[in-house]
Amino acid sequence: MKIKSVLKDAYKGIDKGLLFVTIFMFGFGLLNIVTSSSREAVLVNKASVYYYFYRQVIILGISLIASIVAFWCPTKKYKKWWLLLYVVALGLCVYCFTQSAKRGAQNWIVIGGFQFQPSELAKPVIIISISVLFEKWYMRLKNPALINEHYSIIGILLFVGFLIPFLIFLQKDLGTAMIISGIVGTMFLFSPILFKEKQRIIRLLIILVIAVGLLFKLTSGNRSILSDAQKARFDFFNPCSKYTTGGYQVCNAYIAFNDGGLFGLGIGKSKQKYSYIPEPHTDSIFAIIGEEWGVIESLAFVFLPYAFILYRIMEISSKASTIRGRYITLGVGVGIFLHILINLGGLLGVMPLTGVPLPFLSYGGTYTMCLMISLALVERVAYETKTKKIKV
Repeated sequence: MKIKSVLKDAYKGIDKGLLFVTIFMFGFGLLNIVTSSSREAVLVNKASVYYYFYRQVIILGISLIASIVAFWCPTKKYKKWWLLLYVVALGLCVYCFTQSAKRGAQNWIVIGGFQFQPSELAKPVIIISISVLFEKWYMRLKNPALINEHYSIIGILLFVGFLIPFLIFLQKDLGTAMIISGIVGTMFLFSPILFKEKQRIIRLLIILVIAVGLLFKLTSGNRSILSDAQKARFDFFNPCSKYTTGGYQVCNAYIAFNDGGLFGLGIGKSKQKYSYIPEPHTDSIFAIIGEEWGVIESLAFVFLPYAFILYRIMEISSKASTIRGRYITLGVGVGIFLHILINLGGLLGVMPLTGVPLPFLSYGGTYTMCLMISLALVERVAYETKTKKIKV
């Protein structure tokens, strides 16, 4: 009876609209993973067409357990645990430098058949860390009389926020580094730091980036900070004219969208998944969705749920009863938005294709688990706001 009462209490406190729409999106993702991965499952892995489907179900099951644990941890405990979590995430990212590169990026840890991407774990850890520190120093940062203390505090915040994405950038994972930097940058823009200080920080960071770039140029000869593959991605205009030199993935995505038209070819009838788009069940899954479902159903089943999820997360953030809760939900919402923007922007040819997963829909282990944990953090904030009524 006690367990039933606890579950009933939790269900009353969470945001049920957000819960149901995310369940729908994960289910929709499973359906499209089956259809988009069938060719690779049979021909490459010599397995059933449901090979990736079963693996994703297992991933979701493990992620569900992890997210339940995260949900039941009160956010006030983050004050004690954030530093340990941050050091673990930092250590794992540093350890990646000893690993072999995968898909051009040195940000994977491979042990036997198990693969893990620490840069994904770093996202919720950095969000928690920055949120706890904002709460700790909130009143000091808002007080103009303590301006002499501000810059030492801001220095710590910048170090915590940008150290890990800088390491990820060195590991050639430009997309993830951009997303984490975007999350941290947005949290800073909405932080309690005084407006004049924000302006000075932005100018300082711009100068610092330029100085580091010039120093690298002077000391490295002809070497570039970006790899040839990364530089090629910035030449994303008219990809079909560069079909054999890097534009084939986006060009084939165009073909998929064109073939799908308004109403789609039908579930399982994609042509581009047959060797044209590499690993179509991962970063390019929306091209297959567009081809099979068409523009109208893609808008209904993908963009409307995305809009609702982001709206609910921002609504929870605005009503959060704690400062840490406000920034945790803001960080999670910005992270999901940036994943959607960078993934779809790359596939549609309006920005460089960087290979980041599409939330809820792409096949993947570490990202799916960290996404579910992040959503559990949002639900925890909603629960605490509704049931505990803690004042900021």
